[in-house]
Amino acid sequence: MLKAARALISVYDKRNIETFAEGLAGLDIEILSTGGTFRILEAAGVPVTPVSEVTGFPEILGGRVKTLHPRIHGGILADRGQASHVAQLSEHGIAPIDLVVVNLYPFQETAGDASKGYTQVVEMIDIGGPCMIRAAAKNHSGVVVVVDPEDYPQVLAALEEGEGHVPESLRRRLAIKAFRHTQAYDAAIAGWLEEQTGDVDTAFSPHRIIDLEKEFEPRYGENPHQPAAVYRVLGGAGIFGGFEQLQGKELSYNNLLDADAARRLVATLEGTSVAILKHSNPCGVGRGETVEEAYRKALECDPVSAFGSIVAFNGSVDSATAEAMGSLFIEVVIAPGFTDEAVQIFDNKKNLRLIRCPLPSPDESKEELRAIDGGFLAQTVDLAADNPASWTCPTQRQPTADEREALDFNWRVVRHVKSNAIVVGNRYQTVGIGAGQMSRVDSCHLAISKAQVATAGCVAASDAFFPFPDGLQVLAEAGVTAVIQPGGSKRDSEVVEAANEKGVAMLFTGTRHFRH
Repeated sequence: MLKAARALISVYDKRNIETFAEGLAGLDIEILSTGGTFRILEAAGVPVTPVSEVTGFPEILGGRVKTLHPRIHGGILADRGQASHVAQLSEHGIAPIDLVVVNLYPFQETAGDASKGYTQVVEMIDIGGPCMIRAAAKNHSGVVVVVDPEDYPQVLAALEEGEGHVPESLRRRLAIKAFRHTQAYDAAIAGWLEEQTGDVDTAFSPHRIIDLEKEFEPRYGENPHQPAAVYRVLGGAGIFGGFEQLQGKELSYNNLLDADAARRLVATLEGTSVAILKHSNPCGVGRGETVEEAYRKALECDPVSAFGSIVAFNGSVDSATAEAMGSLFIEVVIAPGFTDEAVQIFDNKKNLRLIRCPLPSPDESKEELRAIDGGFLAQTVDLAADNPASWTCPTQRQPTADEREALDFNWRVVRHVKSNAIVVGNRYQTVGIGAGQMSRVDSCHLAISKAQVATAGCVAASDAFFPFPDGLQVLAEAGVTAVIQPGGSKRDSEVVEAANEKGVAMLFTGTRHFRH
């Protein structure tokens, strides 16, 4: 790169632009500008030349055409290392442009504003800006492109330290950022137009560009020999809606998966609730009048599996709860808040990861992607609220009020358990959980055998229908008095008959909640 002598500044986001331009002018860099940017710089007393004076042509079509001219793009695109390019610039009286400082019309923000009409949104499709950005980014061997006001200080510092020269490493990083910027911009426009023109006849776009930015690198992946990274949606709040790690070791890949599953679970529960998870499966869920009581109820389900677990709360963690957790080895505690006293108590466990973050919002339009060999699977997240009023009772005995409350609680839990899933519990806690088995009857056996609290008088939830009566019979023999399941099996009548024989009440929800 030759010594920078000329810059073009045309920005919609005018944060700190006067300070940046003053810095350039202080380095004897000539500044060209357009429209509103020109007026702001002129008013600030920065020496600035209008682009129309360079092109010899006024801005026309309401500002749609102002920089689309050979005297601008020739100055940006000319390869300073090619004698023929330099000769042509001289022949046509075109001076090189060494810095291009441009950001774009706010298309995404305008498109997301329900008060804006189609024409208003279309008008926010920038043309000249992306052309200049791409031209400068292509020619980054001799041109510096800046699309983000956050980069102004480092560009000024580089120019000052390099006496007008910006190092190649920074020019390349800025060029990459510029192409990412225009890529996301074009993807947003194409997606919006598809929605507006009715070309999308399903919940999923026929095209998808995923624009992600690395947030951090965890300790390792699923296993220590697997490197890993955490990415967030570009422009989004970050993973978990933005989180703060208050203490503890670096998070691992598995920590993050389990923490995500745990916070999703507790967010669906009513009242003060706690979920304890291992390997993305709950090993205990409880609720109570206090946070401490809810924690003790959750732990009671399976205290052995809780060793090395992730514990999630749907409310603020207090000192009494922190004290109660003192004797258990826990990997991660995640909650919307912690009292100062609780944080001080947890501080005694230096390796314990303490995460403060908001609960996830129950947005049914959210999508999740899962990688498979050669591509991705996409689906909406299973967040649809259940409607107990639509549940039917096919058995002779109706559930009691207490059983209904228990069935509702355990039905909320079972949708977060890996299939085939069976959850046995009462109104306040899970008692036994059978997860990830290849047959439903084995999940029933597992849930009963895992129970540390008496199963007599408990209810059970099944994420999918019982294909045979055997699973229900296992539960009934353990004292389960009511069962909730989707129904829909060819043998529903046999399962209902078995329930009637055992005096078990049953509800059909009509909705399956497999989790693979």
